[in-house]
Amino acid sequence: MFVSFEAPTMSRKPFVSSTDRRSFLQTAMSASAAALLYPAVAAGREIISAAPRPADAKPFELDEITIPELQNGMKSGRFTARVLVEKYQARIDEIDKRGPVVSAIIEINPDALSIADALDQEFRAKGPRGPLHGIPVLIKDNIDTADRMMTTAGSLALLGSKPPKDSFVAQRLRAAGAVILGKTNLSEWANTRSSHSTSGWSGRGGLTKNPYALDRNACGSSSGTGAGISANLAAAGIGTETDGSIVCPSSANGLAGIKPTVGLVSRAGIIPISHSQDGAGPMCRTVRDAAILLSALTGVDPEDSASAASTGKTQPDYTQFCDPNGLKGARIGVARKYFGFSDAVDALMEQALDVIKKHGATLVDPADLETHGKFDDTEATVLLYELKADLNAYLARLGPSAPVRTLKDIIDFNDRNREKEMRYFGQDLFLKAQSKGPLTDKQYLDALAKNHQLAGKEGMDAVMDKNHLDAIVAPTGGPAWLTDLVTGDHFSGGSSNAAAVAGYPNINVTAGFIFGLPVGISFFGRAWSEPTLIKLAYSFEQATKARQAPRFLPTVRLG
Repeated sequence: MFVSFEAPTMSRKPFVSSTDRRSFLQTAMSASAAALLYPAVAAGREIISAAPRPADAKPFELDEITIPELQNGMKSGRFTARVLVEKYQARIDEIDKRGPVVSAIIEINPDALSIADALDQEFRAKGPRGPLHGIPVLIKDNIDTADRMMTTAGSLALLGSKPPKDSFVAQRLRAAGAVILGKTNLSEWANTRSSHSTSGWSGRGGLTKNPYALDRNACGSSSGTGAGISANLAAAGIGTETDGSIVCPSSANGLAGIKPTVGLVSRAGIIPISHSQDGAGPMCRTVRDAAILLSALTGVDPEDSASAASTGKTQPDYTQFCDPNGLKGARIGVARKYFGFSDAVDALMEQALDVIKKHGATLVDPADLETHGKFDDTEATVLLYELKADLNAYLARLGPSAPVRTLKDIIDFNDRNREKEMRYFGQDLFLKAQSKGPLTDKQYLDALAKNHQLAGKEGMDAVMDKNHLDAIVAPTGGPAWLTDLVTGDHFSGGSSNAAAVAGYPNINVTAGFIFGLPVGISFFGRAWSEPTLIKLAYSFEQATKARQAPRFLPTVRLG
């Protein structure tokens, strides 16, 4: 059964030709040590850490602050939820709407201060509900909230759309005491409208910029969450992914991002692409913060049948796996076929692998999927079928007052509003999806079965069984590319597709910088292996301390 499945999130185009798809899919050390191994990488670290902060990006009291630090501040009386909301709102006004104009935020919650006041009163009377009590969180604009905010997936076609009830994700955040501060921009319809789209652009929200270099792309489709959390516009954020849309913007914006096993977090109330691949997950500045946020999101939801499989597999507190010695004794495979798209990225990954080995892990190198590259076309087929069926089901849930009710309505709306909606790219993927039949078609059923067989059983499961692996590592992607509204995205490479198609978890953590631009490494593994992946990613993060706050430079400084 489909319910509101994740908001579309592909950082890459999911439905382009297999050749183009492979082109997309195809510092861990101190700056001084990196210089000995690869000067360009070290230069990048030097640029990002030594560059002066531009005059219009003033120092911010909450820069790089963590969720535990905010909680300690509230317990000591230094902060209240209201104070935090006010500070982040001022930061959004200064950085997102003025100054560098990152354009990560599509809408501010008009009730955020009143929610914070109620949580402060509760805090004084009863103490905190948990680690998220009073913490301002940003969520992607494809996640339903039954409040005064809209849920539009960045499209003008859904302008004014008010869902009848909260998504499961929003329910869980509110129950944990978080303040939903606002919604973030995204690649419109989560990059499923066109094979020539520009990530981070939507008709409603405009173009989100990368806070490290404003002429660079923030990656999609969770671009606003990636840029906004990296720019310290909130304590933590939620993105969604179908294939790459949590891990790619996390890599491009220097974040820790967790794409969970399909079913670990309910997709009910999220504008969908694909019920077989969609998922929502945390995007934060640290692995521990991401683990805190993930702990609040899990749970069985009757409105998302996939979540039933998570029974007995969730953890009440994922921070228990944040072990600085977590790499010791682990067996980790190196998926070499995801390397090779960039000499600089390869050099940075070699440094990262050296760190992993030095901290006690055994590397199995190479450990490639025997099915690598064999499920690109079937993934595209499945996503086209499921996009039509799942999006139509989501729109039907909105009721008779919905501004559009079917994918065909959206296509017609875009045709009528070409000057606003299709000024940069069209809707070829929507048209292909609309031409597909029902989910009972043999073409769809065969492609879906092949996906699970090739990506899961004969892919990730097979290579992990053969080599007795705890996880697989590969570069998440390359440095952020120059945003190009004329010709669209210029993906260099990445590794998201195996875990995405199999429905397995994937965690990005910053590995280092290339010319001031962050580059991430992905840890991915079997279904429900989030505890293991968090342990490995946290240990790597603590060993490298690679993240650096963005400086909102107008462009990359090469010397």
